[in-house]
Amino acid sequence: MLERLAARNEITALLTRPDAPKGRGRKTGAPPAKEAAERLGIHVLQPPRPEPGLDLGADIVVIAAYGLLIPEDALAERLWLNVHPSLLPRWRGAAPVERAIMAGDAETGVTIHQTVKELDAGPIAAQHAFAIAPADDAGAVYAKAAELAADLLDDVLSEPEFTPQPDEGVTYADKITAADRELDWRLPPEELLNRIRALSPHIGARGELHGRPVTIWTARIENGKLVPLEVQPDGRRRMTYDEFARGLR
Repeated sequence: MLERLAARNEITALLTRPDAPKGRGRKTGAPPAKEAAERLGIHVLQPPRPEPGLDLGADIVVIAAYGLLIPEDALAERLWLNVHPSLLPRWRGAAPVERAIMAGDAETGVTIHQTVKELDAGPIAAQHAFAIAPADDAGAVYAKAAELAADLLDDVLSEPEFTPQPDEGVTYADKITAADRELDWRLPPEELLNRIRALSPHIGARGELHGRPVTIWTARIENGKLVPLEVQPDGRRRMTYDEFARGLR
């Protein structure tokens, strides 16, 4: 989102999370958005939490996957536009793409809305739907959403007009937990496949195959059964299911 916006608009500053430990070595590293901003020559702010009086240099702030609550007194200082990858009011909350795929939704979309105190409940400036293809995983849907969001922002940044969200159809996309990752083999194959797609390529669904705990990254349905395609045994690299099966012999 930052790179797409910077190609079309003047970006005065990036507000992002503080540097934090990441990776196996747990070395402190910058958020990807900060790395992009530094390449683009954009001023970066990284307070522990957003507060009033931030030197952002603009009257409009675009929020994309920031992950921290904006307090009301900071919201009152300027217009904050949130980029949300769902068709609000469906799937308000932390994991809208994952929950849409898990639920078997045939479509999702992007909503640009004003940030208010209530979670993802602000009036809508722009919204557009797109289909979730049967082969799409969360990564594919997020990529489609990012491209669409940049186009929608082109239409609203200069002079946004807002429409209140309807009261009907509100659902919530709770944060993904460890329990959400677990595959229950008693469920229908379609539900299992949706969960695998929803958690790939960034989180991964968990299950046991031949008594071994694995992360399942991709799968398909053949003759009414779920067939794993790419798996990752604990402590090992990703591999095809055939490679995994050969290692069991």
